[in-house]
Amino acid sequence: MNVRTRFAPSPTGYMHIGGVRTALYAWLYARKHSGSFILRIEDTDKEREVEGSIGHIMESLRWLGLQWDEGPDIGGFHEPYVQSARLPIYQAYAQKLIASGFAYTDPYTPDELEELRQKAEMEKRPFLFREHRPEQSEEWDGTKPLRFRTPFLKRYSWNDLVRGELSAGEEALDDFILIKSDGYPTYNFAHVVDDIEMQITHVTRGEEFISSTPKFLSLYDAFELPPPAFATLPPILSEEGKKKLSKRDGAKDILDYRAEGYLPEAFVNFLALLGWNPGTEQEYFTSEELIQAFDFDKVNKSGAHFNEEKLLSVNQYWLRQLSSGEFTVQGNFTSPDPERFSKTVPLLKERAHTFGEAREMLTGELACIFTQPVLTEEMLLLKEPGEAAGFTRTTLTNLLPFIKESDGKTIEEIKVAIMSVADENPKEKGGRGAVLWPLRYGLSGQERSPDPFSLIYILGSAGSELRIRAALDILGG
Repeated sequence: MNVRTRFAPSPTGYMHIGGVRTALYAWLYARKHSGSFILRIEDTDKEREVEGSIGHIMESLRWLGLQWDEGPDIGGFHEPYVQSARLPIYQAYAQKLIASGFAYTDPYTPDELEELRQKAEMEKRPFLFREHRPEQSEEWDGTKPLRFRTPFLKRYSWNDLVRGELSAGEEALDDFILIKSDGYPTYNFAHVVDDIEMQITHVTRGEEFISSTPKFLSLYDAFELPPPAFATLPPILSEEGKKKLSKRDGAKDILDYRAEGYLPEAFVNFLALLGWNPGTEQEYFTSEELIQAFDFDKVNKSGAHFNEEKLLSVNQYWLRQLSSGEFTVQGNFTSPDPERFSKTVPLLKERAHTFGEAREMLTGELACIFTQPVLTEEMLLLKEPGEAAGFTRTTLTNLLPFIKESDGKTIEEIKVAIMSVADENPKEKGGRGAVLWPLRYGLSGQERSPDPFSLIYILGSAGSELRIRAALDILGG
């Protein structure tokens, strides 16, 4: 079988994490089976459509590397891939149903329908339109809604690739609208027609569609066609785990994560594991590894908890896999001193979880690397063991030869050399702290900063010596 999956979002706003996971699982399954992944835009609800959403959807998928094989921008064998441009196709399928006796013109006005609903409510019974079918239907001319004549009142059963055997009885079936009076199809009708036309074999979806499945299956029965396989994904829950993740709980626009400095490979890695268990201890996956390992039988039935800390941890892992050059380019960093910045990257990768955090560090605790520090005598002497500046001045002077010879050495080699001096300082004279503090402060001008060994490595011997001599000038030496 030629596997064909699809992602069919509505352009009603930004892409959130639940929608993207649906797209990811469909993409992974298609890629694993050398099949096709189709992007289709379901824009029949014009009142809710948000301008720019289609472009936003495509940009979000491209950022994550979820490239489609057929879609609105690239076409394909079953174009167009935007529902509002497919109205003649829905009309043709509607005529098939009319000809076979499975569709009829809705004869009621909105007021008459409301009266029927209110009567059912007063009698404390569900309102079912099928109980009010007209004995004879007028010819459908498109000015009134077209309804589906449910062909079989029966219990439908189907095997879900994630949930297993599911079923629903005739209470889930009714004569729903196929095409509205404005000429646009309803979701229930349009997506079935499109899946038939585009030869979709596997449908990934949220659990909210389970209750409507009998309607879809009855349509396939009317067309005498087999339905695709359904894979119903577990909900993504808020961190508290009590309810489905919503905008209020942090279901942000996917492109907001890009703006905050997350890597696409990290986001895909995190998202894949949000409801799917590979059955191994492996935590970090490339896209290729995900494709090889993914299958619907490993998708959980229960809800998956969104965990911001886990996302940060996964992103930090992938940041650390980048070379200094890749880190600089992908983070869009610019610096007046590229060599010094390149040496700073390991510090950024060690401390930052995102590019956004890295930028904050460059204007905060790491700003000293690129800006000459402003020193005060009081801070230089903070750990002076005596009452005068003599000890600190002598200490910094004795460290200058080690600094001058630091070029070409690793951070660890610089540390060994400096610590050979610091370790010899006795406790009564302040121990290591009395040596390392004025060195670190003299290099950084900050109470909190990277260790002095890293600073010497990054600043180089000339830059480091310049800063220590400035400290000595303040101390009068």
